Amino acid sequence: MHKLQHLLWRTGFGPRTKSWEKWAALPEAAWWPKLKDDSIPDPVYFDVADSAIKGLFMGIGELGKMERGDLSKEDKKEVRQMSRENLRSLNLHWLEEMTHTKSQLREKIALFWHGHFASRNFNVLYQQQMLHVIREKALGNFGDLLRGVSKSAAMLAFLNNQQNKKQHPNENFAREVMELFTLGRGHYTETDIKEAARAFTGWGFRLNGDFVFRKALHDNSTKTLLGKTGKYNGDDVLDILLEQRQTARFIARKLYRFLVNDAIVPDDRITWLGDRFYDSGYQIMRLLDDIVRSDWFYAPENTGNKIKSPVELWVGIRRAIPFELDNPDTQLLLQRALGQVLFYPPNVAGWPGGRNWIDSSSLMLRLRIPQILPDRRDFDIRTKSDDDQQMGQDERVGSKRRLAAETDWQPVLDLFAGIPEKELVSQIGTYLWTVSNNKMPVEVLRNHTDGSSREALIKTAMIQLMATPEYQLC
Repeated sequence: MHKLQHLLWRTGFGPRTKSWEKWAALPEAAWWPKLKDDSIPDPVYFDVADSAIKGLFMGIGELGKMERGDLSKEDKKEVRQMSRENLRSLNLHWLEEMTHTKSQLREKIALFWHGHFASRNFNVLYQQQMLHVIREKALGNFGDLLRGVSKSAAMLAFLNNQQNKKQHPNENFAREVMELFTLGRGHYTETDIKEAARAFTGWGFRLNGDFVFRKALHDNSTKTLLGKTGKYNGDDVLDILLEQRQTARFIARKLYRFLVNDAIVPDDRITWLGDRFYDSGYQIMRLLDDIVRSDWFYAPENTGNKIKSPVELWVGIRRAIPFELDNPDTQLLLQRALGQVLFYPPNVAGWPGGRNWIDSSSLMLRLRIPQILPDRRDFDIRTKSDDDQQMGQDERVGSKRRLAAETDWQPVLDLFAGIPEKELVSQIGTYLWTVSNNKMPVEVLRNHTDGSSREALIKTAMIQLMATPEYQLC
């Protein structure tokens, strides 16, 4: 079942204990089609913004005041605080969806795009609008996704394109569109950036988040970009970028590192994937098909070799052992301590991933999480101060918080009900680990489990096997 484990971790957030037996009963040829079929339904829009925020940004009465910039310092502070609180809700809402949805493929690839199109914005309306674009188009056409994100208020604000005007071009947006979203560094010139910036002049957004093209601010003169000349606007620039095979290869490389192997990335394989992606007209599902249906997707060098991101690790734990947290907000602090807070990427390039997920403090916390939960213990928050990531919460570096939950062990007990007691530890290891358990220290594990009853053995074996370095990998 290691192949099924591998597939469910790479294209989702790991197996769910409640549904594992149904998955395991399917023939191998049915696994990938089922994952795709489960993600066909359109995602539900996450609307967590409270009425006060909506009134300020979308309501008629206050709209003029907001547009004119007549808010006092106290008003602005109150708006920022309300929006931070709503962003906490959006974060937790998405975590719940990742944990419980059947649409695992959609949410996993949406998490990829969330890092690819990295954006920090305190306005919850803009963030939930952009998140919906990413989730809705995650498995569709990359051109549509690129255009949707590029015209989102969250991205335009984050990259300062609202200040990009004729005679005073701002290059931030144009640079990142080329460097991070499409071509990658080294495949354009500084002149290309300057010309693209002029083309994007006039692209902005209204207070409610709607995209607007302000013609009076647009530079309508001739531009030369990547060898082409014309009176280009922003849409023309995106078209030109999509015409470059390098764009398809750049996306293929990033998705390969996310889904297959972030250390060994064969250039010939990326060229093949990128060219087929390009020839498909940028159909994301075609690229995913080519990756998952390949022989090398399940090759030994590509299995059990990726360090789970903090979100992957946490959601995977929740899917393996169902529980309800006493205080769901603790998950926000846990994300900070582990180094990945949804909606707060470290910079415009997103989270670097790979070995960057691990340092001495985060590794120790990762290994302790499965033990902390059932024991309702405290855990230390040891992170650099980041007012945005704190989301308005007064958390001192090194403070302690309790990670406590009510655990539903019944699905776990049911899953291993028919296993002989002497095989329980190794069978639980097979279920939890994507790496080979041939060298599993069964005797050592038995010494650290409670053999007083079958139930106690299953519970303690689950916890001990999740508190291992092997469980950090997928």
